[in-house]
Amino acid sequence: MVNFSIIKKSQLEGATRIDAEYYQPEYLEIVKKVSDYPRLSDLAKNIVCGPFGSAILNSDYRETGIPLLRVTNLNNDFINCENIIYIEENLSNSLKKYQVFPDDIVVSQRGTVAMFSLVTDEYKKYNISANLISILNSEKINFLYLLAFLNSKFGISQILRKVSGQVQEKITTDDIRDILVFLPKEKIQNEIANFILESENEIKKSKLFYQQAENLLLEELGLKDFENNKSLFSIVNLSEVETVNRIDAEYFQKKYKIILEKIQKNNAHKLGDLVSMKKGIEVGAEEYQEDGKVFIRVSSMTKYGIAESDQKYLSDKLYERLKENFEPKKGEILLTKDATLGVACVLKQDIQGIISGGTLRLKLKDTEIEAEYLALCLNSIIGQMQAERDAGGSVIAHWKPEQIKNVIIPVLPKEIQLKISELVRKSHEARKKSKELLEEAKRKVEEMIEKEAGE
Repeated sequence: MVNFSIIKKSQLEGATRIDAEYYQPEYLEIVKKVSDYPRLSDLAKNIVCGPFGSAILNSDYRETGIPLLRVTNLNNDFINCENIIYIEENLSNSLKKYQVFPDDIVVSQRGTVAMFSLVTDEYKKYNISANLISILNSEKINFLYLLAFLNSKFGISQILRKVSGQVQEKITTDDIRDILVFLPKEKIQNEIANFILESENEIKKSKLFYQQAENLLLEELGLKDFENNKSLFSIVNLSEVETVNRIDAEYFQKKYKIILEKIQKNNAHKLGDLVSMKKGIEVGAEEYQEDGKVFIRVSSMTKYGIAESDQKYLSDKLYERLKENFEPKKGEILLTKDATLGVACVLKQDIQGIISGGTLRLKLKDTEIEAEYLALCLNSIIGQMQAERDAGGSVIAHWKPEQIKNVIIPVLPKEIQLKISELVRKSHEARKKSKELLEEAKRKVEEMIEKEAGE
C-alpha cells in the first residue's frame, strides 16, 4: 500500500525541505501532536556542538585526567564509562565551552543519531568530542523527564525526520534546537523522572554486583591488589622465545608473567580444553538493512550482554542461509577477537541473529566450569592481560583463535564459581530492571501525549 501526504505550499518549512521522506504521514502526525509546545532551545540552558576534530587529537589521550565523551560512550539513555579515555585538565579548561556535567544530555551527530544519553555522576565533569552535541541542564524542565521524552517516539521521530532522505545521516545543533517538547505540569515531570532515577540506581547496582564478583575472583587468585610492574626489561630463556615464536619485548613484559604464575597455582586449564569454538562470518556492509534479523558485531558486544544501540540487520533470506552455522544459542559465550579484544558475555536467551567474523561462539564441553564464571574470567585482567599480550605489537588488534585456545583459565572450586556466578546474575537482573523502568517511563510519556492529543 502506498503512503502519501498532501500538504500546502505554506507547510514546506520555508522550502528548506521538499523531499517526500520529510513529509511522511507518521512524521506529520507526531509534529501535530506536539506543535503547541516549546522548542528545546527555549528549555535548555544551551545546546552546543562538539569542537572541531583537530581540537583534540589522539595524541592528547591520557590514562587519567578529565574524561572525554566520544560517540562510543553513548548508550541507551545513560552514557557508558567502561572504556572512557581522558585529556589533561589544561586542555579541558581551554575547551570549557565543550564541558558537560551530570544530568546534562548528549547526542551523536553521526552514526546512531537518534540516541540521547544522560551524563551520569561517575565524574564531576566531562568534555565532549567532535560529533557530539550537548544539551545543557536548566531549571525550565526536569532533565530526567526530558530524557524520557527525547528517547520516546515523539522525540526520536522528530530527529529521524530530519535525517530522512540524506545520503549520510547527520544532525545539526539546529535540528536539536527545533525539537518540540511536550511540557506537562511539574508534578507529572517529577513522576516520570522518578522512573529514570530508579533506572539509573539499578545500573549502579548492576555495576556494583559485577565489581563484587570480579573482586571475589581476584581475591581467590591473590590478584586483588595487583599492580602493573612497569619494568623496562625482561630476561627470558631462548626456549621461551622459540615456544611462542615471538621476539618482541611487549610479549615478555613482567606483568604477564606474574599473572600467569598466579593462575597456574589455581587448577589452570587451557580455554580450548574447556570449550569448543566457532567463528562468525562477515557479510559485507552492503547486506545491512534497517530492520530484519540482527547482525551481532564486535561493537555490539559488552560484558553485560548485546547492546541495542547502533544495531545492523540482515534480510530474512540471508539469515535463513546462515543461521545453521552462525546463529548463537542460549548458554553460549560470545567472545570478541578483533578490534576490541576479549569482551565476553553469556547469552541469556536464544536470539534470531548472526555473529560477525570478529566474534567467537564458545560452548562449554562439560559442567566443570560455570558459564558466567568463565565469561567473568575472560573480562577480568586474567583474560584481558593474555589478550593484550597476544595481540601486542599489532597495528590492528587481532586475537587469533589458536592463541585464544591457549588462554589459561583458573578453575576454582565449584562453590566459589557459584558465588561469583550468582553475583554476576544479580548484576544482569539489575540491568534488566533498569531497562524495564526506562521503557515504562517512555511508555507513560507517549500515553500522556496521545491522551492529550485525543481530548
